[in-house]
Amino acid sequence: MSFYEEFEKIKAEPFTEIFSEVTPQDVEKVLMKGRISESDYLVLLSPAAEGFLEEMAQKAHQLTIKQFGKTMQLFLPLYLSDYCVNTCTYCSFSIDNVFPRKRLTMEEIEVEAKAIAEMGIEHIILLTGESRIHSSAEYLAESMSILKKYFSSVGIEVQPMDQAEYETLVQSGIDSLTVYQEVYNEAIYREIHTKGPKRDFRYRLDTPERGCRAGMRSVNIGALLGLDEWRKECFITGLHAEYLQKKYMETEIGVSFPRIRPNAGSFEPAFDVTDKNLVQAMLAMRIFLPRTGITISTRETEELRNQLIPLGVTKMSAASSTEVGGYTKPKETQSQFEISDERSVEEIRNLLRFKGYQPVMKDWQIL
Repeated sequence: MSFYEEFEKIKAEPFTEIFSEVTPQDVEKVLMKGRISESDYLVLLSPAAEGFLEEMAQKAHQLTIKQFGKTMQLFLPLYLSDYCVNTCTYCSFSIDNVFPRKRLTMEEIEVEAKAIAEMGIEHIILLTGESRIHSSAEYLAESMSILKKYFSSVGIEVQPMDQAEYETLVQSGIDSLTVYQEVYNEAIYREIHTKGPKRDFRYRLDTPERGCRAGMRSVNIGALLGLDEWRKECFITGLHAEYLQKKYMETEIGVSFPRIRPNAGSFEPAFDVTDKNLVQAMLAMRIFLPRTGITISTRETEELRNQLIPLGVTKMSAASSTEVGGYTKPKETQSQFEISDERSVEEIRNLLRFKGYQPVMKDWQIL
């Protein structure tokens, strides 16, 4: 039994029709509740709820303070390799995009690690293109012999792996896993992943559970917004997160809301996701799952990220580079996507303090 069986039950639902039938009165009733159900969550994602964003924001803020206090964990992505074996129409690392590929050596990893550590960051996520040859579990585990000297927590966002591989990585000190389903529509999924092992929808959907069973301390999921209708995508993401929370109670479950950013290809998202849409999605998620961490990356603009801080966000990246070796040798390799907020770690820390939040640089220690 996995989330796929739950997904099979709902994937054919007429979501557009269901969302359109929600009334303002329905939204008011949901906002009066202490805890909300899955059907209530759908109500908060509906067009009718757009007129209640202020009320939703107040409730989301209160729930976040109750669960997390006025804290914000800061982290940085560290790109180790841009080799990829998949053709994904929306990604710069796609195998069809021709550019000089690079994988960091252990010596280069240490140079990058030192540069990040000097910014005061102690939480990082390792990212790679999806290639079992170039970003194998063995390579990632070897990198940990260096990285655990500099960081208190290291996560990964790489190609999906088997449970045994994740167990090897947990033993090496890696403690968190991020894997985006990209899109929960199987037909669209096949259209945008035209070649490579990533075409296996079911294997990717089951990946978070393999990470949970392997002992990852935290697992983060999400949909790449813009590939399908955002209300439906966020609803299914929320059900997926709820399923993981209930089944793997010892694992921290988090959600991200990445929107498609400009990349090396010519891909244009089929569905527009406005700032207002993004805010509604985040508020609804916080009210539905008060204990779930919510991450916002430098994909989003400085102005929007400033506004999102009190609305349920618990983790933010800062001073990010999406290039392999980009912290010490920027502009030498292909970035995965363009970032929108280029502020330094210190600028983000000062902003958080100004807003009354405590920037968290360390809340976990690799054993």
